Order: sequence, then structure tokens, then C-alpha cells
Amino acid sequence: MTIVDFDEARRQRTGALSLVAAPRLVLAGETGARLLAGPPAREGRESLESHRARLGSVNFEDLDPVQLRATVRESGLLGRGGGGFPTATKFDVAAQSPGTPIIVVNASEGEPASRKDQTLLELRPHVVLDGAQFAAAAVRAADIVIYTHATHAAANESLRAALAEREPSSVRIRLVNAPDTYIAGETSAVVSYLDGRGAIPSRGVIPAARVGIGQRPTIVNNVETLAHLALIARRGAAWFAEVGAPEAPGSSLLTLVGAVREPGLVVEVVGPTTLGEVLEVYGGLRAAPRAVLLGGYEGSWIPGEDAWRTPVERHRLARLGISLGCGVVAVIGEEMCGLAQTARLVAWLASQSAGQCGPCIFGLPSLSEQFDAVVAGRARKSDVRKLRELATSVRGRGACGHPTGVVTLVESALDTFTSELKNHLRGEVCAAVSGAGGFPLPEGEDPR
Repeated sequence: MTIVDFDEARRQRTGALSLVAAPRLVLAGETGARLLAGPPAREGRESLESHRARLGSVNFEDLDPVQLRATVRESGLLGRGGGGFPTATKFDVAAQSPGTPIIVVNASEGEPASRKDQTLLELRPHVVLDGAQFAAAAVRAADIVIYTHATHAAANESLRAALAEREPSSVRIRLVNAPDTYIAGETSAVVSYLDGRGAIPSRGVIPAARVGIGQRPTIVNNVETLAHLALIARRGAAWFAEVGAPEAPGSSLLTLVGAVREPGLVVEVVGPTTLGEVLEVYGGLRAAPRAVLLGGYEGSWIPGEDAWRTPVERHRLARLGISLGCGVVAVIGEEMCGLAQTARLVAWLASQSAGQCGPCIFGLPSLSEQFDAVVAGRARKSDVRKLRELATSVRGRGACGHPTGVVTLVESALDTFTSELKNHLRGEVCAAVSGAGGFPLPEGEDPR
């Protein structure tokens, strides 16, 4: 991971350096970092000795669960896995439900473009483990399950080394390899898999925090969320809320992919900023790109000029009908066809179905086939209308949120790449239609 000096980057852009402005964007080890504070990335995993020298040692089992939950509530921490659900609500529900709770560290990070959770586990595993211990203490949990992908070799190696350094605890900790599928990291799929029923997502079920694995209250939090808890335990709720917005406090991690200087780079947002500033400082861009896909592969396309001005704040994005999701910022460059890249992603997402409902089994392959026809220049305006009608019929009708997420990607692509769409409908297929390169997909699974 390249270490970039924020102030130097700003000097290069403006020719001057403000001596009073605090950094709004940082990398691992840089001044102003929170989750990524500590040794620079080139030093690799932070040891337990370094971690405790930097942050101090906390015996979470001696702390008052009621006070811990009150601190989380006061902090306003929202989940960083994509849904933005209040963390305190999960804790309160679990604490009030019958049975001994279970904490699940969702480290699966099945979104192919996201690297933030892996980066935390590779560099700051003890911060994540402390956060899991905090969560366990807050609800008197007896078990912590770390749910991770076997393919994340560096993160898993770092995690196992960190666990070996830590003292024994009364809370049992075990590692479980998740199925290597896109949907396996969705909360209901996580609980289903750990309960022996396969990684099958669902919606409208009883919250896992009330009834989860083995009928016990189960709190599923992703890696970044738990890392925040470790810092809240030491710095307090007020410190946590000093950055971010009142509606969505705290720093956030972004992963930059696509037509950027260093694909896979993870950036921590610690102050008010825009996507344009993120891409200028750390993406190597000097002007707005053609478009940006925000929030992951089931996120929304934003036209380049609009994206350049778009704030990186969850609540303000929500008002625009956009989700920051898992923090992926995927950039389309001049040599890439946005429609071709979308078709490639839709084809892959269609292959990730759990096979439990018609909208997924039949709807997504049909969406993919019809979108392919548009990209190949075989479609007419009437075919685009049919594609939109199909998307509308699929939205909201799946057994889980996966089909709707794919529809969001399709519809936002049609709305964003309007000039490209006109060309393709005239049979003027662009040179980048092959979709070569572009956004990352799991090895051996690229449909193109």
C-alpha cells in the first residue's frame, strides 16, 4: 500500500499549504487517522505490544454492560457494512432477548471491489478483536464467531497471528470460513449458514439480534463497525462524534477501484469532503471522470460532473437516493465503456443467486441477456423499454435484497450513460465494449 502525504498532495494541487486546515482524508499511519492510526502500512500487522502501547489495555469483561450499551447509543455509531443500521439498537435488542447472545464478526467482505475490512484485519487486527470483545461485554455474550473468506489469505494470516498473541478469555472465539459467494455476507445469510442451513439470505424475518444462531440472540457486525467500538471504548462517544455528521458520526473507510492511480487503495475520511477531492488527492484524477459507481456492485452510477461535487456523507447521499454502502468508489475511465462494465457486473451478479426465488432464478439472467443485447448493438428503443419494464417487475419482489440491488445497478446505468446508450442503439458499438480490465471480480469468475 502506497503512503501518500496529504499535505504534499494538496501543495501540488494549490501551490500553497494552509497551516490551519486539518486533514480530511488520510491513509494508514498518517496524522489524523483514527481506524488506520498507528504504524505505516509498509510495516504490516501491528503487534499486540504496539497496539497496547498506542491505545492502552482494556479488560472489557470488568466493564458494566449497561454503561457500554449507553456509550454506544450516545455515540450514534451506524453499521459500516452497507445498511447503516444503528449499532446500539442491535445491542439493546440482544440484551433484552432470552438466551446468551453470540457476536459474529462479519469479515467475509464478499463485495469484490471492497478492501477496507481486509485492510483493517491485515494492519490493525487487535483493534477489530477489541471491538468484538467490547460487543461481547456489552451484551454478556459467551461466544464470538469470526466469519471470513478463505480467499482472504493475508487478512486471515494476520488475524490468526493476532489471536495467538492475546490472553485467554472467558468468551469463546472461533473462526469459520464463509462460502465464497457474493450473498454469503448478508446478515441473514450469515446467520443461516452458521446455523447449519446454508448461506441463504432472506428478508422480513425476525431480527437476528432477537433470535439467531441456535435460537440465541445474534449480533452481526462487520469489521469496520467493530473497529470503531474499540476506539469508542477508549476515547468515548463525544470523541467519536467529533468527525462525521450528527446524523452519521465517525470516520468512514473508502476503497478506490477502476481508473484510479492505485486500485484497491483504502482511504479514511475524517472530515467533510467530496468524491472529487477523494479522487483528486488519492485517485490521481485532475478532472471529473466519465462516471462513478458508488456503494459497491449493487450501488448507483453517478455522472462524473455530479460525482465530483457529491459529498461523502451517508445522510446527505441518502437524501439524493444514493447509498454509500460498503464504501466502494469505482471509477470509469475514458477507455472504459460504462454500459459494457455494467453488463459484465450484471452477468456476474446473476450467477450469484441463492436459487430460492423466481426474480433471482429467472429475472436476473433475463436482465443480463437483455442488457447484453443493448451493449452489442442488437437492441432498439423498444427493447430498452422492455428492459426497464423487466427491471421494474423484479424490484422488491425477491426473497432477499439481491435482485433489487441488481435492478438499481441496471437502472442507474441506463440513466447515467445516456449518450453511450444512444450510440449503442444505433449500432455504433464503442471500442471498449469488450469490457477488458475494469472492476475486479473473483479469480476465474469473470463472465467476459
